[in-house]
Amino acid sequence: MNHFHSTRHIITIIVLTVLFLVLAVACLLFGSVDIPAASVMDIVMGRSSGNVAWDIIIGQSRLPMITTAALAGAALSVSGLLLQTTFNNPLAGPSILGVSTGAGLGVAIVMLATGGTVSTILGTSAGSYIATLLGALLGAGLVLIILITFSAIVRSSTMLLIIGILISYLAASIISLLNSVANEEGIHSYVTWGFGNFSGVSVEQMPVYSLSIIVSLIAAVLMVKPLNALLLGTRYAENLGVNTHRTRNVLLVITGVLTAVVTAFCGPIGFLGLVVPHVARFMTATSNHATLLPTTILAGADVALLCTLISVNGAHGIIPINAITPIIGVPIIIYIILRELRRT
Repeated sequence: MNHFHSTRHIITIIVLTVLFLVLAVACLLFGSVDIPAASVMDIVMGRSSGNVAWDIIIGQSRLPMITTAALAGAALSVSGLLLQTTFNNPLAGPSILGVSTGAGLGVAIVMLATGGTVSTILGTSAGSYIATLLGALLGAGLVLIILITFSAIVRSSTMLLIIGILISYLAASIISLLNSVANEEGIHSYVTWGFGNFSGVSVEQMPVYSLSIIVSLIAAVLMVKPLNALLLGTRYAENLGVNTHRTRNVLLVITGVLTAVVTAFCGPIGFLGLVVPHVARFMTATSNHATLLPTTILAGADVALLCTLISVNGAHGIIPINAITPIIGVPIIIYIILRELRRT
């Protein structure tokens, strides 16, 4: 049986890697501007295509967009996996616990309540994205502090999940109030940001974005053993020497950073964190996080690239990412619910 799972895992990783390469190449080749494949290859290899516009589109738009999408898909998917394991709930995700909404609230305060003054104070071109990132981190951090505080009081993971949902509703309500008093420019910026897209991270912003996500993903991988112990139940995990309270808090912090960074740079991307971990479990037929985590990372990157490819090839311009993810995610969620009902 172990040999079967090992073989299945290797095949899954190979398939997901090949799919990733195919989707990445497709995102390079196809878009609103038709660029010959030979010219695309020249630009990727560091040579000039002879057309300045094509060089800019590939080097400063499509390549950063592919990197942004892949990292965002991996980050949100891993966040969903960590939360589903922590709360032992197949429908847990970054948005359910209020982490995404908390990050969105921080961004809303920057865009709506301040009227852009925070961005102006922080600087010129970099001021806006730094303010947005700080707002998202503070918003997600506030929600995490509340969850960690309650986790010291409430030992039930189900009750903590309910508290997260209530926090999400509260944050959404505050965002609505901010929308009602904001100026037209602020509302426009926030609504545009709320659509979600993977093309908003510039080459200059990429080091901060990518480094934050990669470090957090490495931290998640280092939590494989505690995650597997949590699958056995809280009491059994503690018997194995795992400090479940501290482990849950660490997992919440990792989830918060991953979610906040993606939300700040790409907008509130829905469904990926909820759906992709189930796709990974289906593909690997295991709950072992040593297998699930790399599969989830690759599957998340693939789904995000697929959404990006659809988004940039719309008949009437760019399609918002959040208009695509529900089409993929809702059928899978319905299947999960029906499967759980059959088991009960």
